[in-house]
Amino acid sequence: MRTQLSLFVPPPHDVLVESVRAVVDPVQHALIPAHVTLCREDELAAVPPEVLRARLLAGAWQPVELQFAAPEAFSGHGILMRCIGGERAFDELREHVLGTRSIRRHEPHLTLAHPRNPKAAGNSPSRAKALARGLIATFAIVRWIEQVDTQPWRVAAEFHPR
Repeated sequence: MRTQLSLFVPPPHDVLVESVRAVVDPVQHALIPAHVTLCREDELAAVPPEVLRARLLAGAWQPVELQFAAPEAFSGHGILMRCIGGERAFDELREHVLGTRSIRRHEPHLTLAHPRNPKAAGNSPSRAKALARGLIATFAIVRWIEQVDTQPWRVAAEFHPR
């Protein structure tokens, strides 16, 4: 089983982002909602799950506003939106969750099409033109998600700031 903490794209932005993802990478779209990975499984393995839950349940964190650039191609047929604003608040949330300021650098981004999946017929950065102006979204829910084998990810828990 794989686990991670993620920030799903919130309404109303999720509708537009998901409509693009359904065309440029239907495989990824079916596996997991559009998201920014907050903490990867190797980082979570270093902290006992009950400690992670306690930190998130305490609600002593703030929603994170992130700004993303227009979609761009990467690694062949991958398409992503790089974060261009709000990274410090993102890093502070990661530090809070992981309980240390000594965290590795993790650049927040939205993956619209993942290069490990087969290239979809609609896979082209031009298909993502609806997102050409970028996106600014406030992420107010941290989700603990899990994946078994190659099944779709499922939400195991949600955490809200206070």
